[in-house]
Amino acid sequence: MFILASASPSRLRLLQQAGINPHVVVSGVDEEALVRELAEPSPDQVASTLARAKARAVADSITGPALILGCDSVFEFDGQSFGKPRDRTEAWERWERMQGRSGILHTGHCVVSTTGRTVAALVSTTVHMAQASQEEIEHYLDSGEPMQVAGGFTLDGLGAPFIERIEGDPGNVIGVSLPAIRRLGHELGLSWPDVIALSRQG
Repeated sequence: MFILASASPSRLRLLQQAGINPHVVVSGVDEEALVRELAEPSPDQVASTLARAKARAVADSITGPALILGCDSVFEFDGQSFGKPRDRTEAWERWERMQGRSGILHTGHCVVSTTGRTVAALVSTTVHMAQASQEEIEHYLDSGEPMQVAGGFTLDGLGAPFIERIEGDPGNVIGVSLPAIRRLGHELGLSWPDVIALSRQG
C-alpha cells in the first residue's frame, strides 16, 4: 500500500499521472504548533520538519506493509517562509512584493516504511515571477486559489501565467518531486515498478 499523507489534490494528481495509486490519509498535524517549537527555523527546515511529522503521524496509525509519503512546501522569499496566506490582505501584500522577482520553493519529502525505515529529501526550485498589474492581481485573488497553496501561487493552475520561468523540477513547485520519490524508493531497496506495484495493493 502507498499512502499519501496530504490533502493536496495537486500532489495526488501528479502521483496518479506517474502510475502511483495512493490512498489519501490526512495527517491532522498541527503545523503552526510544530513550527513554534523550532528555534528560528529556516524555510527549508520548516518544509522538511513538517513533511517528516506528517508521514510519521500517519504511519503510527497503519498496520501491514505500506509506504507513507509526507510532503510540505514552503516558498522562501527574502529569507522569509511563505506558507499559505492567512487571508486576502496577506496574499495581496505578498504579490505586491513578489512580482518581477524570484524566490525558492522548498518541498520536504519523507517516506516512512512500516518495516521501520525512514528516508527523506528536500528539493528546492527557483521560481521567477512575472510583473503583474493591479487588475491582474485582483482578478487572481478573486479566484481564491492563492489562499490554498504555499507561497500564494500555482504552476499548474490559475497562477501559471504569472510565472516567467523556473530553475529545477516543475513537479516540486506543484507539490511533489517524482524523481525524489524514485530516489527515496531506491534507498529503501525498491525500484520504481516496485513502488507502483505496492501502490496498487491494499
